Amino acid sequence: MHPKALLETCSDLVRLVLKFDHPADAIVSRYFREHRNLGPRERATLAETVYTVLRKKQLFDHFAPSGSGPKERRLAILGFFGPGDFLRSALTDQETRWLDACEKVNPEDLMERHRHNLPEWLVQPLKDQLGDEFWALTESLNQGAGLDLRVNDFKAKRADVQKALAASGIKAVPTPFSPWGLRISGKPALNKHEAFVRGDFEVQDEGSQLLALLLDAKRGEMVVDFCAGAGGKTLALGAMMRNTGRLYAFDTSAGRLDSFKPRLARSGLSNVHPAAIAHERDDRVKRLAGKIDRVLVDAPCTGMGTLRRNPDLKWRQTPQGVEEMAVTQAKILASAARMVKSGGRLVYATCSVLPQENEAIAEAFGQAHADFVVLPVGEVLTGLKVADAATLCAGGEDGQRYLRLWPHRHATDGFFAAVWQRK
Repeated sequence: MHPKALLETCSDLVRLVLKFDHPADAIVSRYFREHRNLGPRERATLAETVYTVLRKKQLFDHFAPSGSGPKERRLAILGFFGPGDFLRSALTDQETRWLDACEKVNPEDLMERHRHNLPEWLVQPLKDQLGDEFWALTESLNQGAGLDLRVNDFKAKRADVQKALAASGIKAVPTPFSPWGLRISGKPALNKHEAFVRGDFEVQDEGSQLLALLLDAKRGEMVVDFCAGAGGKTLALGAMMRNTGRLYAFDTSAGRLDSFKPRLARSGLSNVHPAAIAHERDDRVKRLAGKIDRVLVDAPCTGMGTLRRNPDLKWRQTPQGVEEMAVTQAKILASAARMVKSGGRLVYATCSVLPQENEAIAEAFGQAHADFVVLPVGEVLTGLKVADAATLCAGGEDGQRYLRLWPHRHATDGFFAAVWQRK
């Protein structure tokens, strides 16, 4: 595509995404379906340009008024993903001079809000938790996310998958914490790779893998993934159980469970039973009261730990939305806990970095449920032979009570998890 045409297309997509009426990934996917003439390189440029604009929106909003032309074009120029010479060949002389001036601005001369690119309501909770590390976090959020794979060890070995990828020119290294993970540089196409088609691996962030690991599901047990979604952690649990026992994958969205079916078929697992439920008090849930060995509650959340890959969330979420989400999370956790039998394990997790959705929910649950005893995550992970387990934890007198993953520390999305055992 000609540079001028590609820039105009980027501007059009930026305009659509900044309406914030739907998630950015859904808008980009729909745009690609409606414009099937776009090639792989053009799609990559479009997607990366949009996500750069979302990550650095406050900075680009600061620069944009000094430029000319439609605002979405100015934003697309600032966030354009591709060679500088290619971009400049599409610009007017005035735009080129403006872009040169923007690029000469020293970041240290900017106001804080133009450096961190976060809504103000989100800044203080992060500073309170991280102190001087706040800036390391914001830098990592603005760089985007890497690509992690989870090897399906029911079918394959990590070393064998690593070799198969290497034979295709894809370099993968073992993740530092998850025993199933491989980390890849770049974003190679994987959905047609032979190892993927036969179910040897799935794309899954290392932090998400650790959530499944914490449940420590065993052969022959009764296990529930209470908010299964697209089923990534369900598949990890099924493999841990070696395709034995019974694993329920519950979710309130039948659509999400339908999208899970092809992944389940590839996995080779037959012990998984997906089921749509109306709400957390569904009769299916009531019938399992006190019968389940292990329950994972990867609760719906604001997703503030996934801003590397979903930067639009920070502009679409509000403090009121966080409060409403916390109420929902508490209800879901309390309902799921009823299924856990005596001696059974309960894991509550989110992909958020906000204490309101994490420690506050866990502490309130503990106070209201004296029959559940906290299992320090540091001890659980050490028992599972996870390297440097202590560095993955926070909370409690020894800092080992909860799982607390941060993008800038662990190269994962931001995750939280608490673990209990029922007396």
